[in-house]
Amino acid sequence: MDVTEGLAWFLDTLHRAVDQAQHSLDAVLVKTRFWQRWATTPLNERQVKLLNRLLDGFEGKLTSSKWAAIAKCSPDTSL
Repeated sequence: MDVTEGLAWFLDTLHRAVDQAQHSLDAVLVKTRFWQRWATTPLNERQVKLLNRLLDGFEGKLTSSKWAAIAKCSPDTSL
């Protein structure tokens, strides 16, 4: 009984799972270090919400209209 193909599949799947776990852990550590570094800086609720959104991998351009939608504020406030 040859298990080479099954073992190769398992090891490849395991390798991809470990890579994804490492990527997730790296993102968590970046976010944790950021908040540790800025823990003493007073930020309002909207600022915290937007920073968390950026740290969680916001993609694309952050325009003032997107900022206003995320922070639930007027477009004038987001300028």
